[in-house]
Amino acid sequence: MGGPEIERLIALLSKLPGLGPRSARRATLALLKQPQSKMLPLAKALEQAAEHVKVCSSCGNLDSNDPCVICTNPHRHQDQICVVETVGDLWALEKTGIFKGQYQVLGGALSPLSGIGPEDLNLTPLLDRLQRQEVTEIILALGATVDGVTTMHWLYDQLLPWNVKITRVSQGIPMGGSLEVLDEGTLTAALTTRRSV
Repeated sequence: MGGPEIERLIALLSKLPGLGPRSARRATLALLKQPQSKMLPLAKALEQAAEHVKVCSSCGNLDSNDPCVICTNPHRHQDQICVVETVGDLWALEKTGIFKGQYQVLGGALSPLSGIGPEDLNLTPLLDRLQRQEVTEIILALGATVDGVTTMHWLYDQLLPWNVKITRVSQGIPMGGSLEVLDEGTLTAALTTRRSV
């Protein structure tokens, strides 16, 4: 089909979520047709992201600053923390523009079948925040999957001794759904109609 450079590019692109071999071939062709305007800027952006983007030590978000721009924004509510599974979930919620508090990215959900236990979740920064700042509400915005619900119940037990209001997102999230793939309207409805666990 093409030289080793082309095959390597297709192979690397096909490893990205949502891109199989055919989609990777189409993307490769689009990049190669306009290397100056598409491929080289993409390569530069990838290099800069690899050099500068890091995990926020406070919430687990990805940003070029640590702490991230969300954590350092003085206009956000410091007393509300929304707990999500992944950075993709955080970005999806931020896109709605409705939540003005802080976040905590767990880095996944409890999944015994996948070997993910409580020690694998990023819970320590949340507990540290509960000790050093006044938190009035923790919103559990976890996927409506078996693992997400299991994680929510486990988190509820961990957070109960802190005597803080614990809510969860409610309507709008289908069973088996993931926050990352939902539209803004569905996420807005889920956040505005949250209820106690």
